[in-house]
Amino acid sequence: MAEQQNYRNQGGGRNHGHEDRGPVYDPGGIRLAKPIGAQLFNGIAQEAARAVAGADKSRNKSTQLRRFYDELVLWETRASQQPGKFAEYLPFILMINAKAAYAEGRKLVDRTFVNLLHHTLSEVTDAGTLTTCKLFWEAFMGFYKQERGDN
Repeated sequence: MAEQQNYRNQGGGRNHGHEDRGPVYDPGGIRLAKPIGAQLFNGIAQEAARAVAGADKSRNKSTQLRRFYDELVLWETRASQQPGKFAEYLPFILMINAKAAYAEGRKLVDRTFVNLLHHTLSEVTDAGTLTTCKLFWEAFMGFYKQERGDN
C-alpha cells in the first residue's frame, strides 16, 4: 500500500555519529490533517512502531517513550478543553522536540524516534491536528509494545 511505503535506503557518506542500520524510516507520509487516512492508526502506526522498535535494546525503552506520549496527552487535553489557547500552547508543544533531542544526546532514544516525533509535531497546526497526533501516538504505543516485547 502506498501509504505504508515509508522506507528509503540510507545513502553513502558520513553517518554523523549514528549507526548505519540499513533502511531508514521516513515518516514523511504521515499526515494528520483531515481527511485522515484509513491506515493512519493501523498500518502506518504499526510500521512506525516497527521501525522505532528496531533500535538497540538500550534505547527507545517503552517507559521512556511513554514520557513523551504522556506530555503530548497533557497538551492535547489542555488544547481540547480550551481551543482558543492553542496558539499559546503551541511553543510548549513544540518544545517536546528539544526534550527528545536531549534524550537522544543521553542515548535514551534514537534518531528514528526523534525524527518521527519531530515530523508528527510539525504536522500539528491546531487543536484538531493535535488530537489526531495524540491518537497516532496512542496507536503507535500499542503497536510498539507488541513489536518491542521486552520492556
